[in-house]
Amino acid sequence: MAATPRRFLRPFLYTSAAAITGGSALYYVYRPRTIPGSEPASVPPPRYTEDGRFSPPRFPLVKTRDEQISDLRRSSTSNSVADTADTKSVLGALNGTKNEGAVGRQGKQEDEDESYDLLVIGGGATGSGIALDAATRGLKVALVEREDFASGTSSKSTKLVHGGVRYLEKAVWELDYNQYKLVKEALRERKYFLDTAPHLSNWLPIMIPVQKWWQAPYFWAGTKFYDFLAGSEGIESSYFLTKSKALEAFPMLKKENLFGALVYYDGAHNDSRMNVSIAMTAALYGATVVNHIEVTSLEKDANGKLIGARVKDRVREKDGQKPQEFSIKAKGIINATGPFTDAIRKMDEPHVSEIVAPSSGVHVILPGYYSPSKMGLIDPKTSDGRVIFFLPWQGNTIAGTTDAPTAISQNPIAGEEEINWILSEIQAYLAPDLNVRRGDVLAAWSGIRPLVKDPHSKNTESLVRNHLITVSDSGLLTCAGGKWTTYRQMGEEAVDEAIKRYKLKTSPLLQVPRVSGSEMIDDAAPLDGTCQTHQVRLVGAHGFSNTLFINLIQHFGLESIVAKHLTESYGDRAWTVAALSAPTEQRYPVRGLKISALYPFIDGEIRYAVRHEYAQTAVDVLARRTRLAFLNAQAALEALPTVIDLMTEELGWSKKRQEKEWHETVQFLASMGLAKSKLGVTRKGVESGKAGEYDEHERKLYSRHDRPADMMESDSKLASGEKPVISRDSPVNK
Repeated sequence: MAATPRRFLRPFLYTSAAAITGGSALYYVYRPRTIPGSEPASVPPPRYTEDGRFSPPRFPLVKTRDEQISDLRRSSTSNSVADTADTKSVLGALNGTKNEGAVGRQGKQEDEDESYDLLVIGGGATGSGIALDAATRGLKVALVEREDFASGTSSKSTKLVHGGVRYLEKAVWELDYNQYKLVKEALRERKYFLDTAPHLSNWLPIMIPVQKWWQAPYFWAGTKFYDFLAGSEGIESSYFLTKSKALEAFPMLKKENLFGALVYYDGAHNDSRMNVSIAMTAALYGATVVNHIEVTSLEKDANGKLIGARVKDRVREKDGQKPQEFSIKAKGIINATGPFTDAIRKMDEPHVSEIVAPSSGVHVILPGYYSPSKMGLIDPKTSDGRVIFFLPWQGNTIAGTTDAPTAISQNPIAGEEEINWILSEIQAYLAPDLNVRRGDVLAAWSGIRPLVKDPHSKNTESLVRNHLITVSDSGLLTCAGGKWTTYRQMGEEAVDEAIKRYKLKTSPLLQVPRVSGSEMIDDAAPLDGTCQTHQVRLVGAHGFSNTLFINLIQHFGLESIVAKHLTESYGDRAWTVAALSAPTEQRYPVRGLKISALYPFIDGEIRYAVRHEYAQTAVDVLARRTRLAFLNAQAALEALPTVIDLMTEELGWSKKRQEKEWHETVQFLASMGLAKSKLGVTRKGVESGKAGEYDEHERKLYSRHDRPADMMESDSKLASGEKPVISRDSPVNK
């Protein structure tokens, strides 16, 4: 009798265990998740009061560029840069206020406080991330950049925020722990990235086409392992699509030999705007941040230890003035110059061996109709074993990248061979009736990845995209390598090392600036002197939501596509950009004069870039504040007169400076894929429409359309039977 209950109990327990296990698995896969930007804004948008008044947000301002340069100059008055860790008081001045102790001290102590704790050389993602980390730990930090923020590699990425599925594959097959560690770290940083800047980044589903049945379990296992490593840092789980569903999601795919597709999730972002936002956030937290300042030499004391750098303002050169060099004193110097890392290291030690292996990555921009607006594609195995991404970006389609050793230059030009290779590879995945023409390429550029050199490696593709932190005998701390996704982690580790090496003392920020522009919320985690950048939201993030653009439309009368663009590029600062936009004098849209008819960039963005983001050249605006040069080189050329006129109003440029801006911008656009015949074009030529004229050879290479093959009868203005080659007045036509 006892066996009977046991006989029923065992299946019940097995069934219950299976149900609990299956239910847990289903809950894990389909559990509720918070998508960045989907929740209401931390700071709600302003509304009209009952009496009809409207109070737009009031955001804190960064110091002007001239004020920042004055702060840099002030450090050179320091008589000593000896360690003052035991006597240094809390630096309330870092967030825009001065405490009485710092103001009241006299003599040597006061001079010592004028020097910086850290001087960061390089305003890319790494350098800006270091500056933000140091400033939010209460350190006195300065950052100088020879060109502009994100002027190098940081603006020429694939626009992905990702862990790296191909690195994970290598980690598994090669049992490489370093690759595994890189992927795990990047997946964690990916979540921080999207949380701190939801307006500039988003989750993007990426499709892996499956052409053979046995690839399905292989790719499925790989994407599920990718999900597993992400853990709570993930957003959506990967999934399989049948052939019909894959074609529905990505109609441009080639049907032949298509078995199905795997879809996994990674992040995408607007890289240069992200970089500028990091730098401006650092400035709000007290960092001295200046672009177009070139380091000409490093300064050492009698013991051979670094105590500062000699710099010059390149903007004065552009204005035709003699650049005045001055010194910046600092207890520690950090080299974060990306591909130019070894150039700074050789300023310190002329015979030092190089540690950077530069690699060229070419990308091309195609019209948006080549890809769905919300789905990317990855080719995990191209004809030569490399990987190609095919992604929607800013309304267009970005394809790339190549990976080959290269020489270092400021604005490398994408080669025709590399461009054609990318086009041929993506053509293999697209439907045969879609002809990807060379003339469809709207822009093409080459970025230089600063990979850390491995002396045992024979090709750059096998190098780990990890970072390296080293310190020279004289005290130059170099942070090199890495990837965009891990910029924050690199900054944290670099500042940790700097604190230890230079014996710096961090301190809490007692009066945190209200970056959100509101007293309603605290802007960040408690800034207690430890690293908190994983919680420090960037400029524009606090008041952003996916519906913010509606408020802008209703208040300013912006065009819908323009309002969406502004909120996704500036977050809550879109209120300021829209307010700086001129009236159109039309019924609708009410505000926002486009600088290019093809894209949503408007005049208020140029004014905002100059007043609030330190834009000093037309290239700064066209390439890195707006992204027009990266999206369409020809459209950027046609917008150049408008940009120069608006910047002249803001900066008071002379005629000579305007001509210099024209020449330098056209030369830069050559590195964005502008036709060679346009390098000598004049402003008058562009304004008269000659910029759109091509000879027959360039028409085939660059034209966005083909000539009609023949004249149709309906195209003729002559009556039927009349000969168009003979005058209408001729007797033949009567």
